[in-house]
Amino acid sequence: MRKIISLAPGRTCLFGDHQDYLGLPVIACAIDRNIKLTATQNDTYTFVLNMIDINEVRTIAIDATFDTLEPRDYFASSLRVLRRYGCVANVGYTITISGDIPINSGTSSSSALLMAWIRFLIEAFGVNHEVTPEFISKIGYESEVLEHGEPGGMMDHYSIGAGNVVYINTKTPFSYQVIRTHLQGLITGVSGVPKETIGLIGEIKGNALMSIAIVKQNFPDFDLNTAQITDIDHYRNCLPDRLIPFFEAALKNYHYTKEALKEFEKPVLDLKKVGGLMNQHHEVLRDLLKVTVPLIDAMINAALRAGAYGAKIVGSGGGGSIVVIANPEKENQVIEAILKAGAQEAYAVAVDPGVRIIENIEI
Repeated sequence: MRKIISLAPGRTCLFGDHQDYLGLPVIACAIDRNIKLTATQNDTYTFVLNMIDINEVRTIAIDATFDTLEPRDYFASSLRVLRRYGCVANVGYTITISGDIPINSGTSSSSALLMAWIRFLIEAFGVNHEVTPEFISKIGYESEVLEHGEPGGMMDHYSIGAGNVVYINTKTPFSYQVIRTHLQGLITGVSGVPKETIGLIGEIKGNALMSIAIVKQNFPDFDLNTAQITDIDHYRNCLPDRLIPFFEAALKNYHYTKEALKEFEKPVLDLKKVGGLMNQHHEVLRDLLKVTVPLIDAMINAALRAGAYGAKIVGSGGGGSIVVIANPEKENQVIEAILKAGAQEAYAVAVDPGVRIIENIEI
């Protein structure tokens, strides 16, 4: 009998929220909060999934084909995708899943679960492809976004799959690069307000794409990937008032992400400069895309008053978490300030190396 343990981290988005589905770049990082999947071979020809954190048990036949997918059933969609790559289950496993990533907080607990599951399946049953971080990330993206027709992008899967701090170029031809393996002064604050993902992303994505399409109709040479922040006033007059914020947000967030990349590529990272860019990014998310809630704003203001260099909401918005960059010597006082502002949790995080197998043994 075989025992396999896979581990997948959560992630935080430093720059580029609401950008990857527009083909614009993202800077994200895997953080050392994890989903742990422990699988022990059984003789039932089923996967018995014990999700202890949510007190649920699910049983899946190893030969299930899932011709029809239930919404957000990523266990099923990943089995379907992996079968196309020659990963076919031939024995059952009893699986225990637990973790310390806050659920529905904007730090990708669901994508981490998916990636831990995919890494386990590949380890247990093989695949007719070289197993690389990029391949595992690709399977995650196909399973969560493409199979279900969801509006999200690829940030979650590639930041969890590649680990570290990554710059993800989501424009075809796609590429990513690890730009840091460590980052000091990183803090996560969890609001406890459930985030709203699918509907919010769908609405913002739709409005952003509509604004870009209208600009291209009026200015055929317009290219979002070469546009500059100074171009906003040149193009905004062709847009209806309700779409201007979405177009402005796309160009501004793209600009701040490019400026942040310049800082990350320097031999010595200036946390104060990165924090300043993070604050500008958050202003766009708060004032133009309007994805914050009062508690999130209170947590961010408290962090900045306590001496943090920068802070922003993470992920789709409507609740969830914040990410903070602070002087490492002031971490404790910033964390205390975030908690006093009403956060459910706040803690320092370190950069994680990404999804991985930590045990594969005969028992």
